[in-house]
Amino acid sequence: MDPNITQLAQMLSRAIVGKDQAIQLILAAFFSGGHALLEDVPGVGKTLLAKALARAVKGRFQRVQFTPDLLPTDLTGTNVWNPQTGSFEFIPGPVFTQVLLADEINRATPRTQAGLLEVMEEQQVTTDGVSRPVGEPFFVIATQNPVEYQGTSPLPEALLDRFAVSLSLGYPSENEELQMLQRLDRQQNPLDAITPCLDLSQVLTIRQACAQVKMTEPLQRYVLALIRTTRTDQQITLGASPRAAVTLQRVTQAWAYLQGRNYALPDDVKAIAPFVLAHRLIITGGRPGQEVIDRLLKTVAIP
Repeated sequence: MDPNITQLAQMLSRAIVGKDQAIQLILAAFFSGGHALLEDVPGVGKTLLAKALARAVKGRFQRVQFTPDLLPTDLTGTNVWNPQTGSFEFIPGPVFTQVLLADEINRATPRTQAGLLEVMEEQQVTTDGVSRPVGEPFFVIATQNPVEYQGTSPLPEALLDRFAVSLSLGYPSENEELQMLQRLDRQQNPLDAITPCLDLSQVLTIRQACAQVKMTEPLQRYVLALIRTTRTDQQITLGASPRAAVTLQRVTQAWAYLQGRNYALPDDVKAIAPFVLAHRLIITGGRPGQEVIDRLLKTVAIP
């Protein structure tokens, strides 16, 4: 494994104890150029993880609390009249950052949620006909509470399709929670243990290396077979899109790179497919998406 990535993963594990798989998935999304959706109850460390990642890569961090009265311009920025110059001046919104935490994203209106569509896909913001790049890397970590739905607006499929992975951190084990309490005894802020171990140029270099991980044609056909099966399965009303196929390949490449290889294997696809595909599907009968993907992984032939 790249020693820089090893150090980065170890650094994040200092802030989020015992969530090695979740950290690996977040890094796979980050280095594949995608975004992550965390569906979890409050208080399990989602904000801490986003802050720790930004600090570890020397990136800017912005947090937006999504509420029903939040406007799209509160995210993207707006033009404000400057009487001194006699012209409008663009005031950038919080999306002009490296790591953006979109907290409780489903509490905003669909209009505000749609304000993220362009910037998540094209890494630019268009206002009054002028497009402005937000810079690279740009990474969105969005959160939503899977239990409390009162006063929320479900994310539309177009927005869900822009998230490379969806996962849950879950509650810590007893020993892990004990470590958290012991930190309080020592009056330690978990972020104090995070020191920068990468810079933004190194992040972009790793992204390029991930994109060059070898995907053989049989493995690509396996990815497509899995994607196309979601479109014909009787339990799935809406299957995975072509964007999902591209994302599955990119995250598979990043996952393989995180394991220290410059080539991908079917096991890489199987490891990350539930986290890449489940949130993109509409399942009949309310079944969990990951269960359906797990079933498909057992039926689609491995090359």
